[in-house]
Parts: sequence; structure tokens; C-alpha cells
Amino acid sequence: MSTNVQEGLNVHVKENEFKIEVEGRTLLHHTQSSPCIYVGLGKEKVEMYRGNYDIEDYVEERFGLRYAKVEEEETGFTIQLKRSPEDTDHLTMHVNYENQNLKIDFSGNYDHYNRFWIRIVAEQEEKVYGCGEQMSHLNLRGKNFPLWTSEPGVGRNKKTYTTWQADLHDKAGGDYYHTNYPQPTYLSTQLYFCHINTTAYADFDFRNDLFHELQVWEVPQQLMFECGNDFKDLVSRLTKHLGRQPELPEWVYDGIWLGMQGGTEAVQTKIDRAIEKGIKLGAVWVQDWQGKRVTSFGRRLNWDWKWDENEYPQLDEKLKEWKAQGIQFLGYINPYVILDGALYKEAIEQDYLVHNQADEVYLVDFGEFDCGIVDLTNPAAFAWYKEVIQKNLIDFGLDGWMADFGEYLPTDAKLYNGEPAMLMHNAWPMLWAKVNYEAIEEAGKLDDIIYFMRAGYTGSQKYCRLLWAGDQSVNWDLDDGIASVIPAALSAGLTGNGLHHSDIGGYTNLHGNKRTKELLLRWVELSAFTPVMRSHEGNRPTDSFQYDHDDETIESFARMTNIHVELSPYLKELVKVNAEKGIPVQRPLFMEYKDDSKTYDIQYQYMLGEDLLVAPVYEEAKEAWTVYLPEDDWVHLWSGAEYQGGTVEVEAPIGEPPVFYRKASKYYDLFSNIRHNHPIKNNITKR
Repeated sequence: MSTNVQEGLNVHVKENEFKIEVEGRTLLHHTQSSPCIYVGLGKEKVEMYRGNYDIEDYVEERFGLRYAKVEEEETGFTIQLKRSPEDTDHLTMHVNYENQNLKIDFSGNYDHYNRFWIRIVAEQEEKVYGCGEQMSHLNLRGKNFPLWTSEPGVGRNKKTYTTWQADLHDKAGGDYYHTNYPQPTYLSTQLYFCHINTTAYADFDFRNDLFHELQVWEVPQQLMFECGNDFKDLVSRLTKHLGRQPELPEWVYDGIWLGMQGGTEAVQTKIDRAIEKGIKLGAVWVQDWQGKRVTSFGRRLNWDWKWDENEYPQLDEKLKEWKAQGIQFLGYINPYVILDGALYKEAIEQDYLVHNQADEVYLVDFGEFDCGIVDLTNPAAFAWYKEVIQKNLIDFGLDGWMADFGEYLPTDAKLYNGEPAMLMHNAWPMLWAKVNYEAIEEAGKLDDIIYFMRAGYTGSQKYCRLLWAGDQSVNWDLDDGIASVIPAALSAGLTGNGLHHSDIGGYTNLHGNKRTKELLLRWVELSAFTPVMRSHEGNRPTDSFQYDHDDETIESFARMTNIHVELSPYLKELVKVNAEKGIPVQRPLFMEYKDDSKTYDIQYQYMLGEDLLVAPVYEEAKEAWTVYLPEDDWVHLWSGAEYQGGTVEVEAPIGEPPVFYRKASKYYDLFSNIRHNHPIKNNITKR
């Protein structure tokens, strides 16, 4: 086998065989008996019900491209692949390498095939991470991950009662891989990342000991690998390609964003009580500022994005009063317009909505009401929706909003740009993020206004100012309860979204799940050690325990929000690092302790920056908690006790989640002051 070397890229060649090595790592190995690329034809069946997708694939044909011809060129290599020597069809790989970045572009006449598989060389002990925001698994080895933006489902585990009930009644149970934010990117403990430039349905399969098989429902435009020195370097390199989130507005660090609704008077009453009880209140998040609808699911919103003067009289003046008190006002919007609304009528007149195959407006059922989808591929519709945001939200005085949804583009839709909806579906959340970003940018408000999203895809990094974990169940289930927001934050951060938070207390109250006081208190203490604290009343507020249901809870909220504000100098630095280098605020332990093999499988603890280790309590009725500490000098935040590493058990009463800081931290005084400034007054009851 001959070897061709080009600045860190080695291509070993012999007849119908090649091996591609980058910086000593073998990435692709092709032989005639074991080709690295397969193509084929398939027919998919896709059914959507309220954002939940049932996708089946029938593969009609699959074959390996067994015959390879490698030619060296001035800037890289070309590799022509064929099914047989006589075959007139071919797929050509254009291999280029520069600055530790390997790009493989594809051309040829195999584009009439709609299934593509590539096998990346794997090591048996290798671990992989990423694939966007994954809520059930951090290390993805041993499973496959279909990559398709959708509702993640209620329960997300086919073995749980909640999931069974959700499937039975709503076709909405979900599974471990369902996510609002998929991305065709993974990172390996071999210290490289792999990213496929595609928006097609994909399935990344990490179940084989010897290779990772990546399936895409098209011949992709490009495959990219890049090596790094460690995971910080890898993520920094990845975000240099995909984009980075800007820093957060200064007011974000002033306190919690309390979720509340019910009209101007109700909001004012809640504000007054929160301030009276000592809550550091940075903003009120009022999702029903444009009115509400009540359905069997619970309290929903009126999707006609403008101030509802009947629901919120004098809100325009109240916004000014609250802002004078240092309290920002946040609202809600999504990329759909309700059938009986004024915006729908305006969109119909201008032909700004997505069509069906009969060239009629495509109406989507969002749960007992129908909506049109603004066609974001139509430049005029895109510009119009930016104007809606600027006029109805920004000019009205909103300081931010939840930019919800983005996952519901039907696969049989007809779009302005002529692209198949199967290829545009995954791109849709990124376009939605871009609408929000450009609306604020053009208004000159990037330093002042924030929006947060749950859905995304490749490219959302630059346009999604802040990610939130979506609609967790109000329970303790690993896959869809409080615990799930930890791997969600870590996986999202590894793929370029380092600013993450969750609904304090969860959202989905269905199938017997009701938010308890204990769950709410455990969630608020977790959220104090994330970039942003924001609460949610849930889909059925009267069935969920709320922060102001008793004095003890509201006082606990006050204490944790004060701790969060006291952490702001540290958090600001971490957010700045994320903006400049793409290194996330919440990090897997191995990102800071790369030589500790045990850290690579820990998914329910995290590093908040390089100095704080957080191990949230995610089980009910716990007074103590077991924590793994990498070898270092640690100080327990609440007791001041010192540890050197290993598995330890600490007391973990409500209000004192297991948090440790490095003794050598330059923020030592800030962390130690928290212990002295915020003691727990009394033991907290759980009911």
C-alpha cells in the first residue's frame, strides 16, 4: 500500500482500497470487501400529529461502492467510487485538508439515489457525544439517533406509564432520541468532530464496535472532520464554522424571570408580593400578553401576535412603570398564525403562508385550533414577519420573548423556494431563529433584547440567543423530568449552544403528573446554577404547585435568586467565553478533567465553568446525595468542608444542592461569601 502525505493528511492507497488518516487518526478505511460508502433507494412514510412524527422507511435497494480509484491533486485527493468497474455511475469524493480540517465534497451521478451511508472507523472503547440536544443520553455509544426536529414527546421512554398514556391518548409518547434540536454532528474521544452538511433526515448509528454508520436521506453536500487538542478546542473549532451565540444583555443578570399570567392586575399583584418577599426580579415573563384560549390540554395562547387590551388593560403604561423599577417584560410568539386572527387575514392577502400540494393554504392542527405557517422561504413573507416582531413586540416595549416552536413543517408542504419539505423541515427552526435575530438586529437592540427557543438545527448557533430545554414533564422521570435538562444542556453545549436553561418546575402536567412543592424547589435550586433562571406556571397552572403557593416556597425562591445574582460576575465571564470561543457555560466534567476516565460517562453532574461542580438532586425524598469529584482540591459550597476527589456523600437538604468549588479558583471569595450570606433559616417542608 502506497502512502500519500499532505500536511497531516495521510492517504494510503492500493488497488480498490484506501485509508484516510488525519493527525494520526484513521477516519475512513475502504476495502473491496468492506466499502466505507453505500448508496441506495428508499421510500419513507411520514405521518405528523401535532408535531409528533411517525417515520417509517422501506429500503428498496442498498449496495456498496466497492471499487475505488484514488488520484492525488495539488490541493488534495479525488476518490472515484463505483459499484462495479463497468458501472457508468460514480460518486466522487473531493478530499481537501487544511489547518486540521478535513472536508470531503461529493459529486457525480449517484444523486438520483436518495439513501446514503458512510462508515467512520471506530475504536471499541471510544465514546461519542453531540447530535444536537439529547435529553436521555450524553454518551451516545451503543445506540442510534434519528435526527429530525419534532416534539420530543411526553415521557420519552416507552417503558414508563406516562409515555404509554401519552401514546394511547395523544400519539405523543416519544422515545429517547426525540428532540426539538437535532444536529448531524458528533464529537469523539478520539478528539475529532464530524459534521455532515445536510438538512435531510439522518440517522447516526453508534452501535457497532468497529465503525459509526451515518445514514442520510440524500447524497450530502459535504462531510467535515476536524481534530483538536481537547474538547474545549474541538467545540471552539466547531463553533468557528457554525457560528457563536452573542453575549446576553446586562439586565439578564438582575434576577429571575418569573412566569406569570392572568391579566394586568394579577401580574401587578404577583410582582408586589415577589418584591416584598425579597425575590431578585429581573423580568416578568407573561406568555398570555396577547390573550389566551382554553383547550382540553390546558391554558393555551391566542396566536395573533399583538397586545390584548381586554386581557391586559393599561399594559403599555405598566411596561414603563416596571422598567423604571428594573423589571423587564417578556412575551411570547411563534411562526404560526391562527385561522381567525388579523395576522392570518393579512398573510392570506399577501400569499405569505405555506401551501399544500393542491396550492391551498396548509392548515396545521395545534391542538383544537388550526393555524397557517408563515413561509420563511419567501423573502417577502420573511421580511413581513420581521416587521410583525418589530412593530408588535419591539416597538410596543417588550424586552424579550419565547420564540416557540419551529418543528411543525409538514413533509408534504409546498414551499415558495421550490425545495422539498423533507429537506426544509430540519432547516425550519434555523430560519425561525434568523427571523428573530434580524428583527432585533435591524432595530439596533441586540444588546437590549433577548429571546429564547427550544427548536434548532445546524446554523441556529449564531441566531439562537438562548436555548431552553422544552416541555419537560412535571415529575422525576429520568428521560422527561428534572434530570433530563442536565444532559440536554451538556449535549447542546458540545454542539455549539452554550447558553441553556429550563422551565423551573417543568411544563407538561398530563396523565396524572402534578407538580409537587418538592419538585419545584429542587428545580429552582438547580436553575440557580445555570446562565438564566426562568419559571413557568405549566400547561395547567391550577394543578401545579407554584412559587407563591406558600411563604416557605416564595422565600426559597428569594434565597436562590439572590444566590444566582451574587454569582453574576462569574456567570458573565462564562457567557463572554462562550461568545468569544464557543466554550459552553455548563460543561461535561471531562471538558475540565480530560485525564479522568470516570468523567466521560457522568451525565447528571456538570461543571459550571471551570470552577464550580454541580450535582443536582433529581430524585424524590432525598436528604443526602452521592457525588463524584475529580482529583482536585474542592470546597463544599454550603458547609465549607474540603475534599480532594473521589466518590463522596454529602447532606443535600432542599436549598443546598450538592455544589463544590475549586479551592484554587480566583472566585474563591465570591463562592465562600455565598455560604455566609445565604444560610438556610429552617428546614423546608416538602408538601
